[in-house]
Amino acid sequence: MMARRLVGYAAILAIGVLAPFLFPNYQSQMAELWLFIVFALTWDLLGGQMGYNSFGNVVFIGVGMYVCALTQVGLFYSIADYNAAKGGGQTVFTFDTVQYLEGLAVGLPLAAVSAGIVAAILGSAVLGMRGHYFAICTLGLGVAAGQIANGWHWIGAGSGMVVPNAPPGIGDASRFYYYFAFVLAVLAFITVSWLYSTRFGLAINAIRDNEDKAEAMGLPTTRIKVTAWVVSALFLGVAGGILGNLKRFIDPIEVAFAGASFGVWMVLMVILGGKGTLWGPVIGAIVFQFLKEFFWTYLLGWQRVALGAMIVLIVVFFPQGILGFLRQRFPERFGHRIDPAIGRRAGEAAE
Repeated sequence: MMARRLVGYAAILAIGVLAPFLFPNYQSQMAELWLFIVFALTWDLLGGQMGYNSFGNVVFIGVGMYVCALTQVGLFYSIADYNAAKGGGQTVFTFDTVQYLEGLAVGLPLAAVSAGIVAAILGSAVLGMRGHYFAICTLGLGVAAGQIANGWHWIGAGSGMVVPNAPPGIGDASRFYYYFAFVLAVLAFITVSWLYSTRFGLAINAIRDNEDKAEAMGLPTTRIKVTAWVVSALFLGVAGGILGNLKRFIDPIEVAFAGASFGVWMVLMVILGGKGTLWGPVIGAIVFQFLKEFFWTYLLGWQRVALGAMIVLIVVFFPQGILGFLRQRFPERFGHRIDPAIGRRAGEAAE
């Protein structure tokens, strides 16, 4: 079993490394897929494993996106002048290969740290809430963050911010950021897989099952919840920095703090694949990205209607997700043994 699993992981890594060369026309879409996997894995850390449905994770994406872009610019130019000129005007804002790589080398770690600090501050304030109160509060955080960015002229306000152009020295920009997204997704998967195997994983599951009993047993539930949110934010901050460079233009509402798209999609991907599982978010992200690209290609103008219909179908017919459905249909494939006598009696009762 272990050998088979290692072969599977090696095959996935090989596909990830070779994919840009096998499908060069879809590098941006594949890079977005890896980022979607990060979105789904980090959302499920709270929403699936801990039972706290957050609609505010998009805040960390936006914070990371802006911090990375502002760092890339601010290391070499005045941010106010750059955004006032929208990357052009009388002053030529150019970045050579060394400057560009330095900006990323500083910007992406700062994006992670900044998002983590924001998560620690917000988590300490709102993670005392439970249920729908927490969900509504986090939804408001995403909307508020978008409006603040929309009115902040130093970062471009409603006119948005142009991300520095990638110099010719880095080669194909889409391929360059594809590998950033790929490595981030692999690290996110390894991290959450490791966390679920530790006492921390047992603690967040205990909070999901019965938080009051977990507190009575001595678990510092608030600290555990904040820690889980900070872990999610660290990855989302880097993902936001990568996504901003992929999109090339940061709109505060439609890209950075896009609650209506990224904020909803990350929840949908987890539900589609299966909440509270390791591979469910990955499967859900892959299926969702393929369906989204299909809708955008063949149903242009109706793509959002199709996505809305898909959301309804998933919630109604696949409440446990693809992985949950497969586990119910083929339990033995997932390591669950069924006593033949029990199975026979269950079948007779169903008849």
